[in-house]
Amino acid sequence: MKRNEFRFVERLRVRWAEVDMQKIVFNGHYLMYFDTAVGGYWRALAMPYTETMAYLGGDLYVRKATVEYLGSARYDDVLEIGVRCARIGTSSLVFNCAVMRNDQPLITGELVYVFADPATQTSKPVPQELRDLLQGFEAGKPMVEVRVGDWAELGRDAGRIRTAVFIEEQGIPMQMEWDEADPDPGCIHAVAYNRFGQPLGTGRLLEHVPGVAKIGRMAVSQTMRSSGVGRSVLDALMKTARERGYREAVLHAQASAAAFYTRAGFVPRGVMFEEVGIPHIEMVRSL
Repeated sequence: MKRNEFRFVERLRVRWAEVDMQKIVFNGHYLMYFDTAVGGYWRALAMPYTETMAYLGGDLYVRKATVEYLGSARYDDVLEIGVRCARIGTSSLVFNCAVMRNDQPLITGELVYVFADPATQTSKPVPQELRDLLQGFEAGKPMVEVRVGDWAELGRDAGRIRTAVFIEEQGIPMQMEWDEADPDPGCIHAVAYNRFGQPLGTGRLLEHVPGVAKIGRMAVSQTMRSSGVGRSVLDALMKTARERGYREAVLHAQASAAAFYTRAGFVPRGVMFEEVGIPHIEMVRSL
């Protein structure tokens, strides 16, 4: 297997605890690497695993795992774990996996899952929606659709995400999260949806001063972070800002998210400050 055979690849660094007395990765840990990468694969499909399986009325159980050892990984190696869906049967899914170092395959494997009723653990046919999702991803199709509109159209889904992230997770008081800007006709909201129609991320766009747009209320469901959902929302808002003739975008980034905005071309301006009790930095980007 080669690196270019996988649309999805998870990067991992070998930890000291994973090396055995022969100073190589203990053989059993490669199954853990595969499992970690499969979790990343579901995120790449914009699929919150637990919620989606509940929606589909089943769950996936490992039926068979095969590992072939071609080489050894060592402490501190940076590895790439490739995962692809190779085959979909009536009730089973077959995934090919490969552990690679510098494009050199070290370990290959095959994981066979069965879609089953979680109450009885008896097999069920793979739902057509899941089948379409996997085939679409492997064919290179986008997994996320970002819709842009007003609060009347998108407020219910945007509000769900913001409540979960800002109020429940970060502890921001409810009265500080909601303001009169949300329903304002000049406020543009964006919500990212997966192929099951589940809302995963949101953000909004306001006029800061003439010619300058302000992006804010950026939030992504916890299980979908680092999956590209947030970048899809940000790109949609910046595209809307350009179409409206704004020359610059400004935002107040939480300190923990500053690197995300830096990768999107924003640069810090000024010094760190607190907003709703959380360190923030103002960041700007030309449009």
